[in-house]
Amino acid sequence: MRLSLAVKSAATAVLGLLFGFIAPHAIGHAGAADIKVLTSVALTAALDEIKPKYEAASGNKLDIGYSLIADIRKRMLEGETADVIILSRPVMDELAKQEKFAPGSIVNIAGTPVALAIRAGAPKPDIGTPDALKATLLAAKSIVYADPAKGGASGVYFAKVIDRLGIAEQLKAKTILVPGAQSAEVVAKGEAEIGVAQASEIVPVPGAEVLGPLPGEYASMTLFTGGVGASSKVADAAKSLIVFLTGPVAKAAFTAKGFQPQ
Repeated sequence: MRLSLAVKSAATAVLGLLFGFIAPHAIGHAGAADIKVLTSVALTAALDEIKPKYEAASGNKLDIGYSLIADIRKRMLEGETADVIILSRPVMDELAKQEKFAPGSIVNIAGTPVALAIRAGAPKPDIGTPDALKATLLAAKSIVYADPAKGGASGVYFAKVIDRLGIAEQLKAKTILVPGAQSAEVVAKGEAEIGVAQASEIVPVPGAEVLGPLPGEYASMTLFTGGVGASSKVADAAKSLIVFLTGPVAKAAFTAKGFQPQ
């Protein structure tokens, strides 16, 4: 009888230890969420760095889909959705009017300027004033930017800038158009002298560097904001991601990738 009691006590103790180890892990696993994110290609480098840090801190998993802002806007207007959407502020405001987000969930995350790229180590021409920018663009042997017809935000904006400068026709023969965020890569390979893109698309590319933002009245900052999808089934987890994206860990990553955290 004494042996039996001793065995039972030992067994109970072992089970208690096992339960104490397994239960928290089981609870953590059960509470984890898979979060679908739709966002601009301009955020790729920053979010790829932030993703594992958020997943480690939260236990949630991120499925991030990157595309051009215009493409995601179109897809959402046609009915596609996600748990978290991060796009430029004007597009987010437009989609909010279509009730695509949970009420009150839109938050500013980070901004990035439209900037010029040059090959790392190349001479740095003057773009400090509108007149200097115009002269530099006219003197450049080749220029690359996102095809405005594809909807890339920096390409659409830059096309308007060169129209305002009155040099669109003069630049046509030496312009290279790319479908998305490849301008800095083209410059890094030496296939174009000057590129135009979001600063966040230039900073992560080896062999390219930011010459500077567009000057004066032509300066443009793209503000990215995040919102929770109206039909998200993991709204609390989605909110936790947006909170993380405005916290110190994410802010450091955004800054390192050419953004200005909000």
